[in-house]
Amino acid sequence: MNKLFAAFLALLLTAAVPAARAQIQPIEPLDHIVAIAEDDVILQSELDRAVAQIQAQYRSNPQQLPPTDVLRSQVLDRLIMNRIQIQRAQSTGIRVTDNDIDQAIQRIAQSNNIDITQLRGALARDGIDYDDFRKQTKETLLTQRLQQRIMQGAGNVTDAEVDAMLATGNVRTGEIHLAHILIATPENASAEQIKAAKDKADDVKKQIDGGLDFAAAAIRYSNGQDALEGGDLQWRPLNALPEAFVQIAETLAPGQVSQVIRGPNGFHIIKVIDKRGGGKQVVTEYHARHIMIPVTELVSSAEAQKTVADLRRRIVDGHEDFAKLAKEYSKDPPTANLGGDMGWFPIDRFGTAVATALSSLKSNNDVSQPFQTDVGWHILQLLGKRESDRTVENQREQARELIRQRKAEDEIESTLRQFRSDSYICAVDPAYVTKERPACSGAAVKKAESK
Repeated sequence: MNKLFAAFLALLLTAAVPAARAQIQPIEPLDHIVAIAEDDVILQSELDRAVAQIQAQYRSNPQQLPPTDVLRSQVLDRLIMNRIQIQRAQSTGIRVTDNDIDQAIQRIAQSNNIDITQLRGALARDGIDYDDFRKQTKETLLTQRLQQRIMQGAGNVTDAEVDAMLATGNVRTGEIHLAHILIATPENASAEQIKAAKDKADDVKKQIDGGLDFAAAAIRYSNGQDALEGGDLQWRPLNALPEAFVQIAETLAPGQVSQVIRGPNGFHIIKVIDKRGGGKQVVTEYHARHIMIPVTELVSSAEAQKTVADLRRRIVDGHEDFAKLAKEYSKDPPTANLGGDMGWFPIDRFGTAVATALSSLKSNNDVSQPFQTDVGWHILQLLGKRESDRTVENQREQARELIRQRKAEDEIESTLRQFRSDSYICAVDPAYVTKERPACSGAAVKKAESK
């Protein structure tokens, strides 16, 4: 997978494998249905293209990939789940417009510091058809929006839940970059199945200790959703990880690999790639006033800018009182009656424009130049600056975010599992028949081929 497409995956937060066109095209007359996913099908050509993309990503290190039959099975599972999510999204009224696709692709180009023309050229050089790229972008946006809708069913986080988590003493600051291998056990696994999974996990750990690259081991053996990315979990807050992972990861230095960890869904091996943050959290807080003149149907941007510029001259050159003018002219309801007083706040609370204006002020009572936000034109007056220990506040925020994230992940996982359980999934090609992908009935194949 080329760098541009890797950026695309990271940006849009999906595990779906692209159905982009590989440089070696399959022979279309030999194309056939590989699997059925509810009301859709996976074609041999689609699977070939998706596998080719993964193989291209590891072209310089092909030994990291599992045997081809295992890789094809992993990719097929991803394509199936992607199709199921797309169908669910469309059936529940989720839509993606051409403008949505254009904006997403524009973000991809910007993240690579290129324009659309250069992006199209880069895709072409990597053998990726632009129309296929747009189609995959649309599908990714559909699945992303479906998961966002699912997350809404996870419920709100209450103060009582935050208090309960803080009381456990398990709320930690800082982030960690992990890689992960899962040797899964089925639901209601028998003692024999558990032992087989444990033996396999022990063997994988032995191979890693013997020199096998962790990413290669993840690609070859892991059942985790991140397997084809080498098990890379990226940077995550410590609080967003299972407690068992955190306790073990805290004892490991970057580069070290854990022993086999037993979990509810199987056996895990983790590698610490790096750590950052943690400890006491001191931030710089600012105390400021502001005057805001909104841009409306009756007040143009130029008029609003002129008004705040005139007010600034009256304050700086005429020595008029900022607070008095804020009460008289500012249209920001929460602060106008307070003389524009915004209280104490960290520099990033109100966005980039406010932060930039504050950064330009060196001494108390300095007044900023006029600046624009999405609501209008402003000027700021610096009243003070201090260092503030926000460890406790940040712990509460992190606890709340952790609970929200866990609820959302649980809701997504259980819902997608239910989607798969409720969907008709089968393999047409005997090479891909498994317990989870039983052979299709003749009637199902006939129906699929007639579409």
